[in-house]
Amino acid sequence: MPAPANLPGHLRPELVRGRGAKSNRTGRFEALVTEVFDDGWASEDEEAVQLATVLQPMKSKTIIARNDSPDVGFESSINPYRGCSHGCIYCYARPAHAYLGHSPGLDFETKIYFKPEAGRLLDRELSKPKYAPKVIHIGGDTDPYQPDERQIRATRAVIETLARFRHPFSIITKSALITRDLDLLGPLGQAGLVRAAVSITSLDHRLSRSMEPRAATPRRRVEAMRQLVEAGVPTTVMFAPSIPSLNDHEMEDVLEAAAKAGASTAGYVALRLPLEIKDLFEEWLAAEHPDRARRVMSLVRQMRGGAAYSSEWGKRMTGEGPVAQVMSQRFHLARARFGLDRKLAPLDLSQFAVPPKAGDQLSLF
Repeated sequence: MPAPANLPGHLRPELVRGRGAKSNRTGRFEALVTEVFDDGWASEDEEAVQLATVLQPMKSKTIIARNDSPDVGFESSINPYRGCSHGCIYCYARPAHAYLGHSPGLDFETKIYFKPEAGRLLDRELSKPKYAPKVIHIGGDTDPYQPDERQIRATRAVIETLARFRHPFSIITKSALITRDLDLLGPLGQAGLVRAAVSITSLDHRLSRSMEPRAATPRRRVEAMRQLVEAGVPTTVMFAPSIPSLNDHEMEDVLEAAAKAGASTAGYVALRLPLEIKDLFEEWLAAEHPDRARRVMSLVRQMRGGAAYSSEWGKRMTGEGPVAQVMSQRFHLARARFGLDRKLAPLDLSQFAVPPKAGDQLSLF
């Protein structure tokens, strides 16, 4: 299924209802820039058709990505999807869509690529004689449980393969769809082979719907966390991103709700605005929260040495300066207060084994 041509830069509000980005700014690698203007020919009675999500399979030779950043807590990851229809306006994965010739704006939310051979590719990689198991993280880029996973089941195929190989992994989402796979995740969690993280940025339904228009509601995420814990999966709550003067005042409430749901640990990330995300976020702020847009960006810049973003290792996840220090102090105090600073046992690498395949010679002993 070929992807349609790029959408124009700025669209009528009724067309983008239910999406996060307000525009479709041209990607930074494109030679031509598109811009929309009102030529007066549009009829006021013309029916607005909302943007549809277009799915396209990706051909991949490998499935495991390697990472050497000291700021990220994993070396190996799997992302069954590129692009994400959750539409979170702050998503740090948006700029990657420019590598595909798309806009990090609405294209990121409406042109979704998936890996139909994810399970088979993973089976092949894990079966290599020289493969040495390391914990694999699922969803370090885009959400593995975005809405179309219900039908595509690429993430499900990855988990089924990891379960057959008894391979340890972690997974992060802001979707309640993760509970669909409790039949696999529960036993794996009890065996020390999986941990889950659920991202909750706000308990305010209206704010959450504005920032993350197609993600699960806060209540459903808390309930998903409770079900994961009851099934035996150690679960972390991620308050990410923490945005000063927008959602940071909810940090303690989110951690308390997660603790009541049974979470073991907690983490947070300060808002990051690399590359195209800065303009997309500011555009969204001006449209959705005009009364506080200037204050939010002022505080963000105070955490980033006067700029909208700094990619310096050791600081990009937390920021620096007084605003960032207060945010960090509040988080650590709340984490201790609600018992979310428990020490978890490492996931078990010793259970990994390549399962026998049809035609393999069985051992005589």
